[in-house]
Amino acid sequence: METLRERKKQRTRDALLRAALELFVTQGYEHTTVDEIAATVDVSQRTFFRYFASKEDVAFFVPRLTEEHYVEAVRRRPPEEPPLEALRRSVLDSWDTIEQAIERYVPVELFLRTYKMIEATPVLFAAHLRRQSETEEEIARIVAEREGVDPDRDPRPRLVVAVFGAVVRVTERHWSVGDDFSVTTIRQLTASYLDQVGPALTGNWREH
Repeated sequence: METLRERKKQRTRDALLRAALELFVTQGYEHTTVDEIAATVDVSQRTFFRYFASKEDVAFFVPRLTEEHYVEAVRRRPPEEPPLEALRRSVLDSWDTIEQAIERYVPVELFLRTYKMIEATPVLFAAHLRRQSETEEEIARIVAEREGVDPDRDPRPRLVVAVFGAVVRVTERHWSVGDDFSVTTIRQLTASYLDQVGPALTGNWREH
């Protein structure tokens, strides 16, 4: 059972998280200081750094939860599913259950606004791509284990994950510049773009 001290610490962390994200999406990541975040919650800068290593750390707190949510979804897929289908179902299921992963910390709407802010902020977007690369490596090793192959000898796990990851990045980019940034929209875009992978790779684009 959590102690009163532990609950108080969690409330402080969650308040700092929400204040930071609200400031990031309203006035911009680069125009927000740690002092401003701390002042919004009426704590010191020192207190902020007890919970978060940096502004980047707090910006990616919720995305980290969603990445873990997706990875676990991949681990739970039935072993008989082909790799690409397992990845497809995992990412769509992750969007369907996104609230379960983050509702304790922030509303989904604030997370999605943060998602768009990351896409539009060069320094965060670069970090986002690096994080995606790391997640893709983890997923490739999960796929390799599912299929009973060595990812360092067999290129297929990394190839299928690379193709899948590219589709996800295209989806995120198109969604982030649109007017409708709901969960429903990004889920529909993801499903639609994944459905086009086969025809795009193997079909004749000039056929009418």
